[in-house]
Amino acid sequence: MEKLSSGTCPISRGLALVGDAWSALILRDAGRGMTQFDQFRASLGIAPNILSRRLKALTEGGVLEKRRYSERPPRDEYILTAAGRDFLPILAAMGEWGRHHNGGGAISQLTNLATGERVEAVVVDRRTGVPLADMDVRLEMPA
Repeated sequence: MEKLSSGTCPISRGLALVGDAWSALILRDAGRGMTQFDQFRASLGIAPNILSRRLKALTEGGVLEKRRYSERPPRDEYILTAAGRDFLPILAAMGEWGRHHNGGGAISQLTNLATGERVEAVVVDRRTGVPLADMDVRLEMPA
């Protein structure tokens, strides 16, 4: 994991932090407003020891912030940090890819709360506004 998190590729660095399915789904649920251990556990059906490890890693990675909300009994909640909120559009793009390539049956959708309309996420170049899928691009590694 050290090599992934310290190499020159930003994709491998990102995957080292949130690249497993459980971590991505925890962040998805945090984006849906879940904050408590039991909420994540019920939503995901995840074993408590795995959930504890993932929450710890996401907290140490700066994607979630752990806050104590009860002293007796001691209880913590997990809140998205700015880095965690920045990951939500990535999940939205992953969701669109999944919808397009594996979208049979009833599936969830991203909705614009102001309009009630379905959102269709797409990744664009910030400078030109052109969707990356429409561009001829490649990832270049430093020499």
